[in-house]
Amino acid sequence: MARQAARAPAASPALLSIGQVLARLTPEFPDLSSSKLRFLEERGLVTPSRTASGYRKFSPADVERLHTVLAMQRDHYLPLKVIKKYLAEVDAGGDPPIPGGASASSATSMLSAGRRFKRDELLREAGASPELLQEAVSASLIVPAEVYGEEALTVLRALAELARTGIGPRHLRGFRAAAEREIGLIETALVPLARRNDVTSRPQTAELAREIAGQLDVVRGSIIRAALERLRP
Repeated sequence: MARQAARAPAASPALLSIGQVLARLTPEFPDLSSSKLRFLEERGLVTPSRTASGYRKFSPADVERLHTVLAMQRDHYLPLKVIKKYLAEVDAGGDPPIPGGASASSATSMLSAGRRFKRDELLREAGASPELLQEAVSASLIVPAEVYGEEALTVLRALAELARTGIGPRHLRGFRAAAEREIGLIETALVPLARRNDVTSRPQTAELAREIAGQLDVVRGSIIRAALERLRP
């Protein structure tokens, strides 16, 4: 019996419907919808197979790829064209750095894990004190929560490094006001698309928002670099 079992071919991975994919991913990505999945397919981020009747079927690899795309959007605010380029390089056998500095292997591990941290874990991972976290919350730089994600860890690590130079969260309160002004610009730009109110407008609106945010980052970074150049002796 054991020999027969050993000779039996391995079962092929079960393919999943859109509903089953949503059931797996929405606990971590509550805003995910069937229209968002179709939108990601249209943009070439994932290519599920089709049944003879035309129904989409997703493999475990497709689900993992979707998880990576959604996590990169959520944790790094990356536009889809940047994510698509990154994945294309990985598919080609490369080891590109993920936008933000991590290698492809470490980034894939991080994104797949979807790490979450309780307060004590967050402080330990960031090398920060409870007082620093409280100051960051008071300055609206980190949203208080019972469980924190990678974004909070990245911000708290940066704040811990800044604190060593004498820059504390209280000095960065203006960042929140500046961010609110940028959000206002983005919302104004999104009004025409949001008014369409069809099944594809929501994912397109979210993607355009990320695209605009990315371009604002470029402009902001250029201004800061130009200012630093003037500080050189």
